[in-house]
Amino acid sequence: MTLNNIKNIDVFGVPSDLGANIRGTNIGPAAIRIAGLKRRLLDLDYTVVDQGDILVPVRESVSAADVEKKYLLSIRDICKTLSTKVFESHQRGSLPLILGGDHSIAVGSIDGAVRYHKSNNEKLGVIWVDAHADLNNPTSSPSGNIHGMPLALLLGDGSKELSDISESGQPSLKPDQVTIIGLRNIDGKEKELLKKSGVNYYTMRAIDEKGMYTMMTEIISEMSKKVSAIHLSFDIDGIDPQFAPGVSTPVSGGISYREAHLALEMIADTNLLRSAEFVELNPIKDQAQKTAELTVELIQSALGKSIV
Repeated sequence: MTLNNIKNIDVFGVPSDLGANIRGTNIGPAAIRIAGLKRRLLDLDYTVVDQGDILVPVRESVSAADVEKKYLLSIRDICKTLSTKVFESHQRGSLPLILGGDHSIAVGSIDGAVRYHKSNNEKLGVIWVDAHADLNNPTSSPSGNIHGMPLALLLGDGSKELSDISESGQPSLKPDQVTIIGLRNIDGKEKELLKKSGVNYYTMRAIDEKGMYTMMTEIISEMSKKVSAIHLSFDIDGIDPQFAPGVSTPVSGGISYREAHLALEMIADTNLLRSAEFVELNPIKDQAQKTAELTVELIQSALGKSIV
């Protein structure tokens, strides 16, 4: 059941809610572990090494200057550490699986994955599942919260302290490497940024019109022509809140339970998945661990679990 040539998984927890103004995603990694992640991955015949949690400062301990910057300096340090951890995991031949935490952590995980694949003359594609575009910058963002900016930062738009964390000093991603799925809640100024960004994107209307199977077939066909590996960045709020209530920013009208599993099963079938993160689980908002358990099920589908 394992992905082609991948037998080992490194699990990294990043217990950070610093990128958001709603608390709670910092306990997301623990909730996913408690929901049985390691046991479920062992059932798929992987060797699983839980590398523990990356050190995240307690919000109340951060300097006033960093609070004023919406925790930018702390998030930068977290992302730099995570980038190194992901890079080293790839070097070991493992698949890094990152448990969030808010979506700002993607700046680190994707930078590390991109650096590794570039070092092997490979191009990484990113599938970004999210209700939100995460393309805000400090000028466009209504809140200034960094969890609404990670994709923009990876594309080189935003605060230089984060957009330049890559050792090359260049943006981690180019627009043609990115496909967003499940959009349905985009800020006013962000709509123009999305249209101008050059990234490939599919709103919920596109999913309604095409159907998830046809849409994913299209995405995978195009992506497989130009990349040799895929990173999955999965924001749990991409799922409709009737199935995933435990998120900080729920938006009705999202991806259904089966649509989500189908998309991830199809990604697994490509044998191109090499790294992934599942973010924005907020156990404080959850109902009887429903969303945590769903997250574990989704991870299984992405990593090759099939019905038969």
